[in-house]
Amino acid sequence: MTDQRTPPPPQVWPTLRATDARALIRFLVEAFGFEETAVHGAGDRVDHAELSWPPGGGIMLGSVRDDAENPWHLDPGTFGAYVVTDEPDKLFARARAAGATIVREPFDTDYGSRDFTVRDPEGNLWSFGTYRGEPR
Repeated sequence: MTDQRTPPPPQVWPTLRATDARALIRFLVEAFGFEETAVHGAGDRVDHAELSWPPGGGIMLGSVRDDAENPWHLDPGTFGAYVVTDEPDKLFARARAAGATIVREPFDTDYGSRDFTVRDPEGNLWSFGTYRGEPR
């Protein structure tokens, strides 16, 4: 039997690369409230990391690699995500206090969501809001 209080494991993993992956992990935990689930790598290099979003879902990230021929090559700062939160104003204050670059302060949309947008130290775009998507 499945515990209904435990979010299901993610089935889609947005991914990003970072020039300083360990610093980005610390920022995402401090500024947004992600939880560090796994970090693999030696020294400053992160080969693979997973960060969980407490209400459900998560992201994967790692250090940028010099190998542009790699089929999974991603440039740092090219990631963007929309993340659902029930407390956008509280999360905005937390992100601001942690040094996130403010792109758009909290606002109400015409479809009933409360959103804001920031950039992390690597330049990735993060939008948070109450909109959960259309029902299936």
